[in-house]
Amino acid sequence: MTQAEHGLSAVFGAGKTRWQRVGVFAATAGMLLLWLLNTPAGLLGKADAVGYAVCHRIAARSFQIAGRPVALCARCTGQYLGMLLGMIFQLALGRRRAGWPRRDVVIVLGALVVVYGVDGVNSYLHLLPGMERWYLYAPNNTLRLLTGTGTGIAVSAGLLPAFHRTIWRGWDRRPVFDGWVPLVGVLALGLLLDVLVLWENPLILYPLALLSAATVLLILTMAYTMVWVMFTRQENRFENWKALIFPLAAGFTIGLLQIAALDAVRYWLTGTWDGFHFG
Repeated sequence: MTQAEHGLSAVFGAGKTRWQRVGVFAATAGMLLLWLLNTPAGLLGKADAVGYAVCHRIAARSFQIAGRPVALCARCTGQYLGMLLGMIFQLALGRRRAGWPRRDVVIVLGALVVVYGVDGVNSYLHLLPGMERWYLYAPNNTLRLLTGTGTGIAVSAGLLPAFHRTIWRGWDRRPVFDGWVPLVGVLALGLLLDVLVLWENPLILYPLALLSAATVLLILTMAYTMVWVMFTRQENRFENWKALIFPLAAGFTIGLLQIAALDAVRYWLTGTWDGFHFG
């Protein structure tokens, strides 16, 4: 280990003191408290504040609960619920399987991302005046949800293996998506999930809306935890979740800081927690 790596390990890694741990956890609690106190009230209000940082939240392009738009638009709702479903599916089939999907599976997942891009561009063109000649078809929330879910599942197929490969000492080299059966299985579950969303039953849509917003923070926490672990030269040193609490707290804090910063900038520019308005 080089002198620089030893220094990083001493500050952030195995040599960290109790006070250094307390400092990170205090920062986590403080950041969370400040965010909670300065965002709209209620669970849906907090979900709105998460969605506010990553989504346009246009009411006409969002599902509704009693006339109230949910935290994320239809496309983002599908995208983040797809990521969550994809990761749960992979963990259920293999706790730390981190092999990359088979090539033919990657092609299908890539095609889902391409369809997502085409639908997104077509949908965006409908917001711009004088672009009628470029319309491919009339966009709708069903297509936004379906393409978002497909892309979310595709992203999860790369994100979770990357997390395992970065964090765990004993990650499994076998892929979860080693053939057509698991791929068809997760896509079928994604379709079922979309049917539940499209039903727009408040008793079902309410928890799904909260889950989709929570997944935004989950994804950011995973990403920044990997960055933290790589920055502190601790790759593949963790045996269990208990040992990972300190990096997770750091990742969560940075992710929440990003959301808070984006919230602050958008609110400063618009003066409202509502979504963007067009027309």
